[in-house]
Amino acid sequence: MKDGVRARYTLEFKQEAVRLVRGGEKLLGVARTLGVSAQSLDNWVKAEASGRLRDVRGKALTAEQMEIARLKAELSRVRMERDILKKATAYFARESL
Repeated sequence: MKDGVRARYTLEFKQEAVRLVRGGEKLLGVARTLGVSAQSLDNWVKAEASGRLRDVRGKALTAEQMEIARLKAELSRVRMERDILKKATAYFARESL
């Protein structure tokens, strides 16, 4: 939390994060990829398991909103992978000289 400002996440974002954890990815890895605290993600997983993870505004989610959340999480993961590969390429380019 920076400067007393609390982050707010949409239900779609939370559900997608929980889906990634339930899909077999490590909680800490998902939290780092999405830029949330591991504790928050753990709380979302527990809330979803007990049926308490729902939209504060009470809106129903559309399939389109769920797809957008999934694509945002995937984009974040792909960007992280790209950055890792950039660094590896630079490292091996220096080593071959």
